[in-house]
Amino acid sequence: MVRSMKISIVGGGYVGLVTGSCFAKLGHDVTIIDVDPVKVQAINNGQPPIYEKGLEDLLQENAGQHLRASTGYDSVSDADIVFICVGTPPQPDGSANLSYIESACTSIGTGLKTNPHYCVVVVKSTVPPGTTENLVQPAVLRAAQKTEREIGFAMNPEFLREGRAVEDFFHPDRIVIGSTDPRAGKRVADVYRNIAAPVICTGMTAAEMIKYTSNAFLATKISFSNEIGNICKHLGIDVYEVMKGVGLDQRIGPQFLNAGAGFGGSCFPKDVSALVSLAKKTGEIPLLLQSVLDVNEQQPHRMVALLEQRLGNISGKRIAVLGLAFKDNTDDIRDSRAIPVIHELLEKGATVAAYDPMASSAMQRVFPGIEYGSSASDILRGADGCLIMTEWPEFSQLDKEFDLMARKIIIEGRRILTCKGAEGICW
Repeated sequence: MVRSMKISIVGGGYVGLVTGSCFAKLGHDVTIIDVDPVKVQAINNGQPPIYEKGLEDLLQENAGQHLRASTGYDSVSDADIVFICVGTPPQPDGSANLSYIESACTSIGTGLKTNPHYCVVVVKSTVPPGTTENLVQPAVLRAAQKTEREIGFAMNPEFLREGRAVEDFFHPDRIVIGSTDPRAGKRVADVYRNIAAPVICTGMTAAEMIKYTSNAFLATKISFSNEIGNICKHLGIDVYEVMKGVGLDQRIGPQFLNAGAGFGGSCFPKDVSALVSLAKKTGEIPLLLQSVLDVNEQQPHRMVALLEQRLGNISGKRIAVLGLAFKDNTDDIRDSRAIPVIHELLEKGATVAAYDPMASSAMQRVFPGIEYGSSASDILRGADGCLIMTEWPEFSQLDKEFDLMARKIIIEGRRILTCKGAEGICW
């Protein structure tokens, strides 16, 4: 039986909060460190500051017992393992901004000065290859005034799908641990006790590259499917029939072949852009990866173009937008495909009414001037057209609600509807 560990997690965002809550469920003693006192208070009260299926139950079960949050780094001074889960947002050139990583390293190292035990610092944030070895390790050791014999280092990428993250944590396809120190690698493996999954041990740079490559490949499958869908649209072919036949090939698989409005969220756009930037710095021209981004950038605008084909001039027309989150089962709007669609609708003089089961509040900060409904019916009433942007299950049940529209022009960016009369973006 592996002993319970004292874990500090730096960063109470999506990855850090889910990871910390799940580690607490496994019986470890977890402290989440975040600079936002409001978020810290919410976590300590057992209230998740984000929506994620199953997260609230985990927080209420463990907050105040195996899980706590703090704005300070005191917990690092007796931690067995410290996970870095801060953001690495894109810079203007697409490369990863590592300033939060650098800041976290200095604070962690300062906290480890008085830690009398061997501790392992683990990067879980998505970072360019070489970051753990060349930035994190020297920065922590310098601030801690210690050696590699006293502090170990590892890279442990996350593969959590938003909306299904808790399930993914407890039932992962694999656990990747990158480390050059067997002692550090073993400690990271030990913290995942009772998780039945293959453990892949690699070097730190390989582990960093595995994360980028995984997301880039999945994004490529999506853009490839969308490009095939665009061709099928002209030929009068149902791309979903095509991809069903293609996906049954075991060499390809059915996942991520659903054509539609494109990918969004906190990972795929950012990580593919970072990989493109990294490739260019090495002198490579990443033609395929750049095309993945180009297809994704254009895909949502095809919905507006199709709407104009069916409706004519959309200036002054009421357009309903169903779905604001970048995918179902989350309130995350980062790189949501609804954002460029709404921008273009407004630029062309349309009146926009929007509804999402979870993400309306977040989108109000981006578009405060549009109408937000409390149900699909609210925004469909009197609408001249409707665009479906998110695959929320409740949208699949819509039928008579579309009779409230002034003109029944319905265009799907996700294949979710079961009613008659809807048209797909690329099917």
